[in-house]
Amino acid sequence: MTFTQYYLDCLSQASYLIGDDTTGRAVVVDPRRDIDEYVRDAEAAGLTIELIIETHFHADFLSGHLELAAATGADIGFSSVAEPEFPIRKLADGERISLGEVELEILHTPGHTPESISIVVREHPDADPSAVLTGDTLFIGDVGRPDLLASIGFTREELAAKLYDSIHDKLLPLPDATRVYPAHGAGSACGKNLSTETTSTMGEQRATNYALLAPDRQTFIDLVTEGQPPAPSYFLHDAVLNRQNRPLLDERAMPAQLDHDAFRRAVVDGALIVDGRDPAEFARGHLTGSVNIGLDGRYAEFAGSVVPTDADIVLVVDDGFELEAKNRLARIGFDRVVGYLADPLAVMADHPDEVGQASRLTAAELEERRATVDRLQLVDVRNPGEVQLGSIAGAAAVPVGQLPDRVEELDPTAPTVVFCAGGYRSSVAASLLRRVGFADVSDLLGGYGAWLGSTERSGVS
Repeated sequence: MTFTQYYLDCLSQASYLIGDDTTGRAVVVDPRRDIDEYVRDAEAAGLTIELIIETHFHADFLSGHLELAAATGADIGFSSVAEPEFPIRKLADGERISLGEVELEILHTPGHTPESISIVVREHPDADPSAVLTGDTLFIGDVGRPDLLASIGFTREELAAKLYDSIHDKLLPLPDATRVYPAHGAGSACGKNLSTETTSTMGEQRATNYALLAPDRQTFIDLVTEGQPPAPSYFLHDAVLNRQNRPLLDERAMPAQLDHDAFRRAVVDGALIVDGRDPAEFARGHLTGSVNIGLDGRYAEFAGSVVPTDADIVLVVDDGFELEAKNRLARIGFDRVVGYLADPLAVMADHPDEVGQASRLTAAELEERRATVDRLQLVDVRNPGEVQLGSIAGAAAVPVGQLPDRVEELDPTAPTVVFCAGGYRSSVAASLLRRVGFADVSDLLGGYGAWLGSTERSGVS
């Protein structure tokens, strides 16, 4: 058996290639939208991809089932209760799919979504399960959140009850040695307690997963419906797109190169400048109105959190990263990239009147401002679970993904300092506030961790 896990750190997303080496037949599970890697690996292993299986309609990324089907001729499989716009192979509960010796068994495991499935993998039809691909039903250390569909007709309690039944009736009966391969890991907003590990066993999860240790159904429902992180605003956009027969991504096609005049025309027409450079480089100089979302971080996720889904986008990136930036935005269905600015440093040198700088404070400088600046406005853009563990006194808690919708809660005339855990999200948030008219905005170098270390040493509270 060929079994390959593809783990995409920037989206905490896992996909899988499973093949039978005796027959050369293979399936791909939960593919991302840039699908060349699956095709290359299958060809190298002598495998033919015959089926693409989606464990559910994903919300956190735009899946590559349409791209992979177009490239390989494979069928697309979903739960038999799924109703997308495009033709699918409907997979029944308990259905077994033979690849030769390797056999897959479909388990309907609703809860995260109504159409969620898990896939049991056996190396031989009469063998014990060697693995189970659990999608967003069971994670390492957590279970799928049941609240993402609350806006389209399902209560979180209803789905949490279905999730309890799915786990207890379908997954927990699997042998302890069964390897667990989920669709996501730590950092994903699809759960609240995901492990940094990308695989485990049913035995380990039975013994350590807080949700599986719940003594009864109601306790389980209470546990999994409370304390979930804010869902990025693009989640609904992707959940809808993943049902649709949408345009395909050409992952090899470069975005258009724009000179200064074309770039400015796009901005005047409403395009948003997304600057993917490092926050330190952005602070030294950037085109006014830019939002800084560094490519070195969770670029697509935070772009999807603060950029409107209907906005045209122009890119500013370091030379050579234009295609990467376009494709990473395409992974969440943000296809409205008008182009990228050619030679941004030269453009900024030639047009200094269009260049701004960003203030970034050390922890010591923040303490000085707290002591000397009237009406200083502190904004903590971390998630609620992080804030509960401690924050700076007097800070307003507004997660970065909620900032576009909650900006009116803040005073644009007040001197403002934004902070997160380490400095990445705060640069996103501070640049967004500058773009909407906040005149005096800084962010905290090293984030809350740096401030906490500084104040512990100095005794400041």
